[in-house]
Amino acid sequence: MKTGFLTIIVYLSFSTVPAFGQVPGFVKQYVQKLLYDTTAISKPRFLAYPTVAYGPETSWEFGLSSLYVYYARQDTTNRLSEINGFTFFTLENQYGMYFDHALYSHQNKWIFPGRFRFQSFPMLYYGIGPDSPAEYIARIDARQLQMKERALRRIFPNLYLGPEIDFQRLSSVKFISSSDEPITLPVGSKGYTNLGLGAGLIYDKRHNVLNVREGIFSELAILRYHNGWGSDFSFTSVISDNRFYKRINQRDVLAMQVLGQFNSGDIPFNQLALLGGESINRGYYLGRFRDNNQLAAQVEYRLLPLPFAKRWGAAVFGSAGTVFNQFANLSAKDLVYSGGGGVRFLLFPKKDIFTRFDIAFTKEKPGFYIFIGEAL
Repeated sequence: MKTGFLTIIVYLSFSTVPAFGQVPGFVKQYVQKLLYDTTAISKPRFLAYPTVAYGPETSWEFGLSSLYVYYARQDTTNRLSEINGFTFFTLENQYGMYFDHALYSHQNKWIFPGRFRFQSFPMLYYGIGPDSPAEYIARIDARQLQMKERALRRIFPNLYLGPEIDFQRLSSVKFISSSDEPITLPVGSKGYTNLGLGAGLIYDKRHNVLNVREGIFSELAILRYHNGWGSDFSFTSVISDNRFYKRINQRDVLAMQVLGQFNSGDIPFNQLALLGGESINRGYYLGRFRDNNQLAAQVEYRLLPLPFAKRWGAAVFGSAGTVFNQFANLSAKDLVYSGGGGVRFLLFPKKDIFTRFDIAFTKEKPGFYIFIGEAL
């Protein structure tokens, strides 16, 4: 969910209101099937539900979210694969479609992580650098397309290596200043098409990526965007994502993450390192701070479930991060902090998958998030 939006998950609403008995029979059966799962643990599960949201830039937004989880060959010794999607439209004629996946083959020999994004949706632009103003200086109307795929083969136990490809296109770009003052347009302000080719190395010792209770995940990815294979800009992007999970007891989990993104070359504004979002540095709008490079870390303590409730859990979290143009200008005084907590609802008990509702606080304003699966 986008920061600042109110999202209504209808299947949970139906289960808690007195009028639930008045809804159509097929809806009631669907909700009851979700809440009281009798499917064998090895069987795939599919969930789809409507969403409603409101925001000043979009007016009312109506969408459909979906999640499909399965074990390859219905063998629970394999890691849990997931495919999730979201499509929406707004009363301001904005629309979008997202699909993310993390697929594991039989015996976990291959990993296929990827994402697809297509949207015509406003973005807020605060400028570039750690000192960007608290209020956005422009709204950007644009069409965005991203297709990123990876095919990684296991070369040692839990260690995977393989190629990556990332295609991004930004078109119909229009900067709308928030004041009468002119703004300096950044690199890529007229739109661009960029193709990145590279490789990824992943160490993955997780079993359930939607709710990790024990394990390690570490990724090093290098992508090169170049005029020679059709990119409008030439630059290199390196991403290092490292996560550690420790089971404190049968219920509680400590999760930690350190993320770094390092870019060099001629980088368009929307492919700079973007701080914020629904995963790390929660509470900050994605792109609230942007620059060539980013360093961020977060820690989260999860109680899943609570001692007195079989299907309800909770979490507390905190994070710190910054952006910078070069390492010589990396400074602790530019760190921004956020923290908060949330509640969890056990959606698929047999697969240990929770829905999370988080509220995160920053020195500027809070952010609210509703997602299936944990943030890290």
